[in-house]
Amino acid sequence: MPTLPAIIQASISADGILLSADEPLLALQREAGGDLGERFAIPQLAAVARLAMKLGVAVSRPVTAASARHDIDMWVRAKPESQAVHLSVIDWQERPVFSASNNSGLLEADLAAVSDGWNWQVDTQLRFQMVLEGGDLDGALPAQPPVPGSPFSSYFQLQVDEDGDMAILRGFTQRRAFRNQLACLMTDPARRFHLSGFPLFDLTGQLLGYRGKAFALDLAVPVPEIAPPAAVDSLAFGKRLDRSLRQPLGRIIANADTISAQLEGPLRSDYAGYALDIASAGRHLMALVDDLADLQAIDRPDFTIASEAVDLADLGRRAAGLLGVKALDRQIHVLAPAMDEIIPARGEFRRVLQILVNLIGNAIRYGPEGSEVRVETGLEDGLSRIAVTDQGSGIGPDDRERIFEKFERLGRDDQGGSGLGLYISRRLARAMGGDIRIEGEAGQGARFILTLPLDEESGRVGLEREQALD
Repeated sequence: MPTLPAIIQASISADGILLSADEPLLALQREAGGDLGERFAIPQLAAVARLAMKLGVAVSRPVTAASARHDIDMWVRAKPESQAVHLSVIDWQERPVFSASNNSGLLEADLAAVSDGWNWQVDTQLRFQMVLEGGDLDGALPAQPPVPGSPFSSYFQLQVDEDGDMAILRGFTQRRAFRNQLACLMTDPARRFHLSGFPLFDLTGQLLGYRGKAFALDLAVPVPEIAPPAAVDSLAFGKRLDRSLRQPLGRIIANADTISAQLEGPLRSDYAGYALDIASAGRHLMALVDDLADLQAIDRPDFTIASEAVDLADLGRRAAGLLGVKALDRQIHVLAPAMDEIIPARGEFRRVLQILVNLIGNAIRYGPEGSEVRVETGLEDGLSRIAVTDQGSGIGPDDRERIFEKFERLGRDDQGGSGLGLYISRRLARAMGGDIRIEGEAGQGARFILTLPLDEESGRVGLEREQALD
């Protein structure tokens, strides 16, 4: 595929005539039977242009269009200018349309052609809106069809495939079509179906729900057995979930930041504030995805971690630097280890940094504004130590083990974390031969202490250097 420009542009008149277009859009217009100076013939893009003209404001939407060879996922910005609309297309992604060997680009017409069975439709809350008999011999409804208004999950129990994947999950998270999702009836697990479906959008590009077909598997024909959930490679499934969520979340955050920064022009302050809230919520969800991915990894019995020489003082300075802006927002002063301080230890560089970012981030989040967070290093009982101390409310003795449990947040109702950070941090510390403990009296601040094995060689060299200087 030839290299595409970063931004593909076009201009459409108020009455829907394509006035100008970069080559990729012009080629798509010609495939649709139009040309320059003629009515804009790409319906998905034309709908966004009409909406921008009608509202008189810039509009951004995800759009999927179809060419003869590809489905094209793109992000479109339409901005009204005088008696025309200027289109800017970014993130132009081509993917193959449905074929016998690749069904990731399934279209509505393909679905009707390749899938027998009865028809279903759900809304964005995954509630059944309708069920209808299909027009083929195998399209009869079950004896007990789903009731409109009932949850999709109360009727079908979804099953993973041999790779631990779910086609329907990938389709729903990316707002794309899916095919051959294996499911069984909740009331009769022996009755199994293949589900296929495609997303429904309104003229503004908003998702309305999904429509699809359910094909009953012939029980007389052997069906490959699917491993029970406990036997599925949860790490592989977690990676697929991670990939499926990151792209839409990244797009949400990027566009919300663009709106809140008013890069496309002035905006009412309340709308800019809404966009800032959306970006913040998106980052919170992205952090949760990171935590879940780590959780999938560290809970596996074969989880291993690298062992290398690290400097806890250096990592403490790095973590404090990464959180400098966050601390400044709350007027909190982070006292990092001195630049000439060195505390050798054994661990994995990125994992130790991850732990310290979590500990210092928590101290900044829950410490009072205008307070201090101290990051101090040292040696104890043959171990290297780094401690993070805040001036918050502290943690009582009864809660010092409880706080390391999964999803435990000690009753906090803020949206600052997932309740997984400390659980993951301790598991990582112990995997490196160390631990995390808590000191400090309730009401007088908390002191989280990370210990790791001392790197004997580096420690011996450092001691000899100090003795030589003395």
